[in-house]
Amino acid sequence: MNMGPPFRYSAATHVGKVRKVNEDSVASLPAHGIWVVSDGMGGYEGGDFASQSVVDSVAMLDPDMPPGDMLRSLRNALFAAHATIQSEADRLGGKTIGATVVTLIVAQEHFACLWAGDSRLYRLRDGELEQLTTDHSIVASLVLAGQMTWDEAESHPQSNAITRAVGIGDDLELDKIRGETNQGDRFLLCSDGLTKYAPSHVLRNALTGTPIEIVADKLMNIALDGGGADNISVVVVDIV
Repeated sequence: MNMGPPFRYSAATHVGKVRKVNEDSVASLPAHGIWVVSDGMGGYEGGDFASQSVVDSVAMLDPDMPPGDMLRSLRNALFAAHATIQSEADRLGGKTIGATVVTLIVAQEHFACLWAGDSRLYRLRDGELEQLTTDHSIVASLVLAGQMTWDEAESHPQSNAITRAVGIGDDLELDKIRGETNQGDRFLLCSDGLTKYAPSHVLRNALTGTPIEIVADKLMNIALDGGGADNISVVVVDIV
């Protein structure tokens, strides 16, 4: 008997209230068990190209490959996007363009995440919200040194200064985490357009008990009501 997919999900992206262009891109690839959020930088014709290159590269993966191959192929797809973005930057005369990326891959009661930059992956489990990724940013080093919390880092003057991105620098350096999934786990992938308006307790409250059909919109509205000064992208994945 076909029990259906082991997950449900919802996703949303919004230009926000200030920006003219949405430089964020999201991808939901349930056949692959992969979700992606990418936050572009570089302005019009730059950041949106960069983030779209990230999700397009991932979307070209074969959905039928084994999970171990899928993770390696996901990494290679991000390396390919890195090269594509650098070629476009050269074409634009050396303009600095790039994109953060955070990915979630779910297969056989396990998950993995590859990321670069300050887009984040969280997990809500048994009522507790845990930030699974560590930002690649200047303020992250202050958080890791115990000088401030992640929530305090959002209001720091250098909160937007990231130290890694797809398309920036010679080599793309990705971090990876992996672990087991439990029934009832809820994962959140998001760009910093959400987290600058939603400290961890706000995220936990919004994610707790909200049906999957409306949770992405609920999170989106928190950011918009807070000011919406940046593009906002949200993907929520439930393990069922």
